[in-house]
Amino acid sequence: MQFPFVIAHGGLGNFDELIFVGIGIVFLALMAFSWIRSRNVEPVLEDEPNVKTSTHDTATSSDADDRFRLE
Repeated sequence: MQFPFVIAHGGLGNFDELIFVGIGIVFLALMAFSWIRSRNVEPVLEDEPNVKTSTHDTATSSDADDRFRLE
């Protein structure tokens, strides 16, 4: 005894399965196309901004005026 292979609910008959499988194939094709295209393109990397790092953790007198003490 064979059981029918039903993917969709069957309201449109066999067209449900055709539409469902067709949408799945289109989705997979678009994903494959996007993946192949991204693998062939060299990524554009932005230059990292230069960040001035402080060598000491304490605030100097010029920095102390700009900061407020937390209570």
